[in-house]
Amino acid sequence: SSSRSSFEEVKAFSQRAKNNGLKVWLTVHYSDSWADPGKQIKPQQWENISFEALKDSIYTYTKKIVTEIQPEYIQIGNEINPGFIFPDGNRTSNPSQFKALLNEGLQAVRDHSNSKTMIHYAGYSNAYSFYDSLSELDYDIIALSYYPTWHGKNLNELKSMMVSLKANMQKDIIIAETAYPFTLGWNDYTNNIVGSEDQIIQDYPATPQGQKDFLAALKNICVETESLGFCYWAPEWLAYRGPTSNEGSNWENQALFDFDGKILPAAQIFNDN
Repeated sequence: SSSRSSFEEVKAFSQRAKNNGLKVWLTVHYSDSWADPGKQIKPQQWENISFEALKDSIYTYTKKIVTEIQPEYIQIGNEINPGFIFPDGNRTSNPSQFKALLNEGLQAVRDHSNSKTMIHYAGYSNAYSFYDSLSELDYDIIALSYYPTWHGKNLNELKSMMVSLKANMQKDIIIAETAYPFTLGWNDYTNNIVGSEDQIIQDYPATPQGQKDFLAALKNICVETESLGFCYWAPEWLAYRGPTSNEGSNWENQALFDFDGKILPAAQIFNDN
């Protein structure tokens, strides 16, 4: 959109982060809106252009990002399980085009920056065949999303997939997105994404302690597999304008702050080395 996550806004925000001594990790969706496994919509500006022009556009756009923002890490696409930039980059119907488009983004980073590149897949169940099919591409890091409600509740399976990927792909691995509820309650009338017991892992109840224990277990897996770590999705996505707000949060029970805006025990997991 024009204001949220526009190029200029992200550039300014990235500079603020750098000024505070933080590293910048960008996820490029290559879409006018959110992209995820259910939705990979080509930007309007790239509609009706030839495949060669589309490749060139991805290269030029990615070059602009890394040149002007200089992130330490950059994902080429967001949760690109089915491919990205549909229909051209649809992995099922156009696997070679998908790889060619992905390669343009990766190549632009390689040619114009020292940013580490990531390829981002949601879940663990079919991750091996996905990364195996991209083995000829030049990228640095395997980035996995892991949400129990969507990707499975078996932490052992997640761990063994990470072990297998690391051993066979010779790449660093990171959990690019995860989150877990500290309650199944709510703080506004916006329907929450996770709201029932059957969406969570039995061993980790939806309590402040359960949320902390889940993150501790995930961190432990990252340590045991010598992975780069994990990143928490939307820890600040609070409901703050009253229960009937049209801008409510469907995530406030998975944030790292409680309904009074106080930081939760799970945040301590980020401090322990």
